[in-house]
Amino acid sequence: MVGHNFIEKLVASEAYDNFEVHTFCEEPRVAYDRVYLSSYFSGKTAEDLSLVKPGFYETNGVTVYLNDKASNIDTQAKTVTSAAGVTITYDKLIMATGSYPFVPPIDGNDRDGCLVYRTIEDLDAMKEVAARGKVGVVVGGGLLGLEAAKALVDLGLETHVVEFAPRLMPVQLDDELETDMVLFSAGIRPRDDLAKKVGLELGPRGGIQINNQCKTSAPDVFAIGECALHEGMIYGLVAPGYAMAQTVVNQLNAEPASFTGADMSTKLKLMGIDVASIGDPHGTDENALSYVYENGPEEIYKKIVVTPDGKKLLGAVLVGDAEDFGNLLQIMLNDMDLPEHPDMLILPNRDGSASSLFGPDALPETAQLCSCYDVSKGDIISAVEGGCCTMSDIKATTEAGTGCGGCVQLVTSVLNNELEKRGVEVNTDICEHFKHTRQELYHICQVEEIKDFDTLIAKHGTGCGCEICKQAAGSIFASLWNAYALEPDKIALQDTNDNYLGNMQKDGTYSVIPRVPGGEITPEKLIVLGQVAQKYKLYTKVNGGQRIVLFGAQMNDLPAIWRILVDAGFESGQAYAKSLRTVKSCVGSTWCRFGLDDSVTMAIALEDRYKGLRSPHKIKMGVSGCTRECAEAQAKDIGLISTEKGWNLFVCGNGGMKPRHADLFATELSTEQVFKYVDRLLMFYIKTADRMQRTATWMDNMEGGLAYVQDVVINDSLGMGDELEKQMEALHQTYECDWKKAIENPEFTKRFRSFVNVDTPAEQLFVQERGQIRPATEDEKLAGIAVEIKQIA
Repeated sequence: MVGHNFIEKLVASEAYDNFEVHTFCEEPRVAYDRVYLSSYFSGKTAEDLSLVKPGFYETNGVTVYLNDKASNIDTQAKTVTSAAGVTITYDKLIMATGSYPFVPPIDGNDRDGCLVYRTIEDLDAMKEVAARGKVGVVVGGGLLGLEAAKALVDLGLETHVVEFAPRLMPVQLDDELETDMVLFSAGIRPRDDLAKKVGLELGPRGGIQINNQCKTSAPDVFAIGECALHEGMIYGLVAPGYAMAQTVVNQLNAEPASFTGADMSTKLKLMGIDVASIGDPHGTDENALSYVYENGPEEIYKKIVVTPDGKKLLGAVLVGDAEDFGNLLQIMLNDMDLPEHPDMLILPNRDGSASSLFGPDALPETAQLCSCYDVSKGDIISAVEGGCCTMSDIKATTEAGTGCGGCVQLVTSVLNNELEKRGVEVNTDICEHFKHTRQELYHICQVEEIKDFDTLIAKHGTGCGCEICKQAAGSIFASLWNAYALEPDKIALQDTNDNYLGNMQKDGTYSVIPRVPGGEITPEKLIVLGQVAQKYKLYTKVNGGQRIVLFGAQMNDLPAIWRILVDAGFESGQAYAKSLRTVKSCVGSTWCRFGLDDSVTMAIALEDRYKGLRSPHKIKMGVSGCTRECAEAQAKDIGLISTEKGWNLFVCGNGGMKPRHADLFATELSTEQVFKYVDRLLMFYIKTADRMQRTATWMDNMEGGLAYVQDVVINDSLGMGDELEKQMEALHQTYECDWKKAIENPEFTKRFRSFVNVDTPAEQLFVQERGQIRPATEDEKLAGIAVEIKQIA
């Protein structure tokens, strides 16, 4: 990570044109995010974790040697030679060899099933062993050890943690603990073997000795990151490594720079619990004062350590609630005075008296907000003055929040504060006509049982409304009451697709996509689709959701097409709506020799339960009968994968422009538990999401993220589980097929006439290609190649 960060910084610097950059990488892939390594077990892929943007090295002329480590350095000849025999002459050499996991010197530590927790290859090995085992033991009870233990839990293993003292302490089980896997996570050691081999100066306990310029004992050789020893300290966090990288880059740009140490404060989520440490949390000064707040029922522990006079903050520990991490860190780093009663910093803030200490204005412009990329409050102010108005703008301009992510809350606070000072209103109103968010409008409509837009805007808005609030209201009415899109007072609340119960294509025709639950379809229904396509001269294609799509339908033909399909037992697939689109499935245990459960039956049951469900954005589901994942369930909003012990539930994934792997939500579920959890999750999403917000973005933006949603859905932490299930059941019971309802009411079908005074359809020009029609291009129309659809035999 540090090595790649150095290259990124060098590439962005003015001096880059003066250098030809080569980098050796022992692993088979480019740099990836080790901070979030555990997410590999909850659905993330190696590509998701990659820190290197596609084409970055190629575009910038950086030569990368994968699967090839540097094996020798000649500091006199200034050459580096790799294990594969590649020799490069250097002017400047940067060693970012990192660290390696410490394995206690105990008998049997090299047996099969004894692994370490460091690389993606290590994780793949863990998966392989876990697939055939039941019990796992983690050696090491520190932060990394507990994070490794969480990984074993995610793999479905019975997990034990043992701590390494003078010897292993196997939880008092008579020094024996039968296990299928031993995972060593007992700390790290600097990777200094190459430095030692070539005679660089090392520390007494290892680490490449560096000075304040990150220079080693050899000329023109620098060391950065976890391999470097600075004033007796090995820094095991990314932020100090990035600071070292910047120090070297500055020198290569002929700018003075020094690394004088780094704050080791850190915040992370450990097994779903927020944990933070600031400064000196143990109070090494014997005269220091400590204040402790402990809330047993809510599992919250807070401690601050202050100077003997109570005026300065020395350190803090936060467990269970780390919301104030950014504020406390800034108070310490900027040597800010504490209030008369320092304990008010951690006690519940019941009177607002501590708020003045925590405001963005209390911070000096020199305050470092993002330690990963050394972004100060002044940098954020400059970015705002340069036109940045959103966190996305700030991230793109300053990189703040793109590293570990721990600074996002504080940076957002500073951003909003600066925007307000400049007269830029920061609000979450859905539009100018309502001083409410989408969530608030949903709540208002639910509580007051408002079912039409005129009532809603008369009671809670101003003006006549716009596309934004009207369509949001239409979606809310459908989510709450199954309101029908073609009702006279609802038509104005729909977009073009909902207005005509089909997706308008580029040439003005519509697509017809019937629901095919779970992708299962009878030969008889296939024949009907073929007959419809032949009769109305439609283009046919199987889409990515296991649906057969009929393209090229003219508006006036839609009711007749729907009637044929409904009579044959089809329903609308609602591909035009922000609702459940598809539930993709493999053939499962009924046909596949690898299948562990009947994925088709489960997929059909899901589709029957949630068909017609209107939501802030479209919803897709997938069900796989085994971990071979043929249905791509981990790329769906709701995904199920069958295991020998039940269903594993994945949530909030999606494909599209910004693909996101789903997160593992719960394991070993019965069918009853699956529907219980999905009912609650989807209704909670509908209740709390923003307008046009996918489930992935919704959960990422939810304070507490995955852990919070799990607590709400699984543990019913808000006490609304039964209510959410009842709301889903009510929607299920009142579902009606859009197409069937349309063709049964002549008033609705009137909308589907091209002209009110003639039955002749509008002229539509097509060309034939591969035995089917497609819309003609403008050039083809001008050249006379295209013909009207009625002329195609």
